[in-house]
Amino acid sequence: MNLNIVMAQLNTFVGDFEGNTTKVIEAVARAEGAFAAPVVVFPELTLSGYPPEDLLLRPSIGLRVSQSLERICSAVTGTAYAVIGYPLLDNGELYNVAGVIYRGQIIAEYRKQHLPNYQVFDEKRYFVEGKAACVVEVAGVKVGLSVCEDIWEDGPTKQAAAAGAQIILNLNSSPYHRGKRSERWQLVAERARNVELPIVYVNQVGGQDELVFDGGSFAVCAGGEVRAAAPNFEEGDYPLQVEFSEAGAVISQATVAPVMDELQSTWRALVLGVRDYVDKNRFRGVVLGLSGGIDSALTLAVAVEALGPERVEAVMMPFRYTSQMSVEDAAEQSRLQGVNHKVISIEPIYEAFMASLADEFAGLSPDTTEENLQARCRGVLLMSISNKKGYLVLTTGNKSEMAVGYSTLYGDMAGGFDVLKDVPKTLVYELSRYRNTLGPCIPTRVIDRPPSAELAPDQKDEDSLPAYDVLDRILELYVERDNSAEEIIAQGLDRDQVERVLRLVDLNEYKRRQAPIGVRITRRGFGRDRRYPITSGWVIGD
Repeated sequence: MNLNIVMAQLNTFVGDFEGNTTKVIEAVARAEGAFAAPVVVFPELTLSGYPPEDLLLRPSIGLRVSQSLERICSAVTGTAYAVIGYPLLDNGELYNVAGVIYRGQIIAEYRKQHLPNYQVFDEKRYFVEGKAACVVEVAGVKVGLSVCEDIWEDGPTKQAAAAGAQIILNLNSSPYHRGKRSERWQLVAERARNVELPIVYVNQVGGQDELVFDGGSFAVCAGGEVRAAAPNFEEGDYPLQVEFSEAGAVISQATVAPVMDELQSTWRALVLGVRDYVDKNRFRGVVLGLSGGIDSALTLAVAVEALGPERVEAVMMPFRYTSQMSVEDAAEQSRLQGVNHKVISIEPIYEAFMASLADEFAGLSPDTTEENLQARCRGVLLMSISNKKGYLVLTTGNKSEMAVGYSTLYGDMAGGFDVLKDVPKTLVYELSRYRNTLGPCIPTRVIDRPPSAELAPDQKDEDSLPAYDVLDRILELYVERDNSAEEIIAQGLDRDQVERVLRLVDLNEYKRRQAPIGVRITRRGFGRDRRYPITSGWVIGD
């Protein structure tokens, strides 16, 4: 007996039941045209997209799912089996389901048993846990079903094996973070070895708000070796064949896509996240402030890769403290990338503001207020361009700056999407160097010179902050690993620096709550998977 399996790695659109349903029907038709009795496996919650969040609470959710299933059943009447994820409303309770459709009928439904409720996941807010295994005969083979988190626990896999499964199909909507692919491979390999069964892991691809799903669907044999692997960050149909005999199951007629290194995968995640956010929200293009510094340079590079130069506008907004080097480097990068480049001085705008505030500021010494006003002038310009042209404003702040509040509310934080929100400063440099290996893009001196906000004479970031390699190490331990101050200090870091950085992180939660979303690429980004109170009496220490 053989199974012709197609891993349908779809880029679904949350809430677009009609469009997602059409993608399912088209994928099944392609598979039927290429293979005999194909088994087409789709991602978790295919029909609704993932994560649908509070759309699941809408009164019409059951109706929309049933309408989509009716369309699919009417279309899937041949020899193909379609294994699809969807939310199922049953007697007032909602389940995360994997259903099998064959010859116009739903022949089996599996209800997800383990509902993740940590970091970016909050499935217990919506779903009820399933209890039982589901093994269904598909083309003469007993196939066990599971959904995403079920594979991270050993119970559902063992249940399916005990129920007679000869292979397990696992439907996923697993978001990207750095190192995630190797984690999946190791985990699924362990599950396969434990039950001595092949496992096919199908993941969605695409950006959804701050999450990026990287695809990378794969199949392992009973011994845990990866025998088929789809590319990361690419939508498509990826076939494999499983041959069953008394000697066991053999995966054949499949390819294993090359494994990307971490810099390449991070770059692709940022590009896909920007492209899908802009396109799915129907923006004509993007505009950003190009300062001549490294953060805006990398942001511009990502935007051009994601959207093409014709949909990107760069605006240099110089002031008296802006160096000629910055003006030249910004212009050079725009030229190299072929984007529309504008220069608009903020000097007259700033002076108009200061004149209006003269009485209010009388007798008070200049301080960061005047520096922040420069950033706010730039924010007003960019938002005005956005309103007039229908362009999304990309902000350029990195994770290190966002962590410690090295940013200006309603200034450089004004915009709709922060490309580098989850990218530490040290990684900004690495990614910039990586991008230049693909072709000339970011001027070398932008990468080499000390970073500066250029809001004051001879200003440098490290005048106000620890060296970025030190800062990013502290932030990784505190933000991503939840280490305490004492635990961080115990790793050899300076107490005064640690306590100062942690205090800044805690104090600036109010800023981050008002910041635009951005692509999540680490294990724990600011936003939906790190939620701390703004008003808090918590004392830094143990």
